[in-house]
Amino acid sequence: MTVPRQLPNAITIVRILCAPVFVWLLLADAGADGPLRWTAAALFVVAIATDGIDGHIARTHDIVTDLGKLLDPIADKVLTGCAFVGLSILAELPWWVTIVVLVREIGITVYRFVVVSDHVLAAAWMGKLKTVAQAVALSLALLPLASVVGDWIGWVNTVTMWIAVILTVASGVDYVVSEVRARRSRAAGTGHAA
Repeated sequence: MTVPRQLPNAITIVRILCAPVFVWLLLADAGADGPLRWTAAALFVVAIATDGIDGHIARTHDIVTDLGKLLDPIADKVLTGCAFVGLSILAELPWWVTIVVLVREIGITVYRFVVVSDHVLAAAWMGKLKTVAQAVALSLALLPLASVVGDWIGWVNTVTMWIAVILTVASGVDYVVSEVRARRSRAAGTGHAA
């Protein structure tokens, strides 16, 4: 079966378009644990989970594009960024956490656009691990599980969020170090890329 070349990118764009709907659902009932909160959490989980689907389709059918490499991490950042901001607006997550995450995410995204004419900065393994950690932490924070399983889930949420924040900072440092090394290699004329 032939897969349309732009299918992975179309899935990625749909993920980006889900973000405003998710934010509206999350904020519409001011943090109440009702149907809108469950729907917002479910939409987030589905949207963030499709990250693996578009990438798998692209790799399996050999239709990986530079646009896809650029859009895919942006879709992740839009979704997770909206979730961080939404949870902070609802006073369920300290603003400092959201600010630290957004500074890293926006910084890497801006850098990607700055260097796109030179090379595409694809997601590294630590960046992918960071995205998974953020997805898990945010999914747990968004789902009103305390009403179902009890308050102990708050400890799980705290631990997973700390892991996500630490990996966010560490992966940002990793990107900077890798890019500095790659630039030095290119400047030396070795052609080696980190």
